[in-house]
Amino acid sequence: MGVGNQIEELRERGLEGIQHNFMTARLESLVKWSRARSCWPATFGLACCAIEMMATGAAHYDLARYGMEVFRASPRQADLMIVAGRVSQKMAPVLRQIYDQMMEPKWVISMGVCASSGGMFNNYAIVQGVDQVVPVDVYAPGCPPGPETLMHAIFTLHQEILSGELLARRAAGESGGAGITVQQIDGQTATATIRREHD
Repeated sequence: MGVGNQIEELRERGLEGIQHNFMTARLESLVKWSRARSCWPATFGLACCAIEMMATGAAHYDLARYGMEVFRASPRQADLMIVAGRVSQKMAPVLRQIYDQMMEPKWVISMGVCASSGGMFNNYAIVQGVDQVVPVDVYAPGCPPGPETLMHAIFTLHQEILSGELLARRAAGESGGAGITVQQIDGQTATATIRREHD
């Protein structure tokens, strides 16, 4: 559409004639967009899943493309907690304290079967699901989930932030997170690891 056509349409329809862009977007949409593009994860790795989380932040997967290159050492500067690994009963109060210190709005991804349900550690020492301690928005399955699965969980969280669904649930007084489980897409199955050719 040429500039002349845009001006003519603007004369006829007013501001409705301008295509949706940063000048005509609603402020709420811009805030959601910026929140989704600038999630800063707290540094919180508990077990072997933390290695996969670190690999996701490395050069091959490059979370910096999505505004997440900085894993914050202070919870007061973070708005995303990736619980990577099993949570012991002794660590649960520490995890909750870090969650409480994070800035609002804040999000939680449960990474791996141990964080999500206790995994193979069905005993008194391990919390049988981190959702007993903090509200979980997205579950990333696997033991451990690879970087592809974690990135899929992050993209799913981005879509939920953009939709405004998570904040609407919290405003309605629902204490839990969204509880979305993503599909494991990193080539691992319950019985074998599938090798894939990379480009």
